[in-house]
Amino acid sequence: MTGGRRDGRPGAPTLTPGERRDALISARALFNAGAYWEAHEALETVWRSIIGAGDGEAAQVWQGLIQAAAALLHQRRRNQHGMSTVGTAALDKLAGPQRADVELETVRFRAQLARALAGEGDPPRLEWQGHG
Repeated sequence: MTGGRRDGRPGAPTLTPGERRDALISARALFNAGAYWEAHEALETVWRSIIGAGDGEAAQVWQGLIQAAAALLHQRRRNQHGMSTVGTAALDKLAGPQRADVELETVRFRAQLARALAGEGDPPRLEWQGHG
């Protein structure tokens, strides 16, 4: 990550398009491999850059993806309260139509997450927007 800052806010890292893409490639691979904690960390890199840019609505969707990873980790650890609490927050933040500025597909992902957290299906996979 570069050391730059956007709009002068301390702690708001600026990601180049290449750095953002690299973080998302890593997050997607980790998430889809079931490495939810590591995926959470990679997604947080993008989320922090969006917060720094001041885009609260986009940041909410990214936070939902981060919380989805945390909820699935809680589910794996059989922490029902953590899974339910964080999972509900993730589903709330991921509600709504697909955002053009979020590279990862969120509509199908949200539906799959809801089923998985209810014990009715496999964990969702992170896919690129527009992926068949």
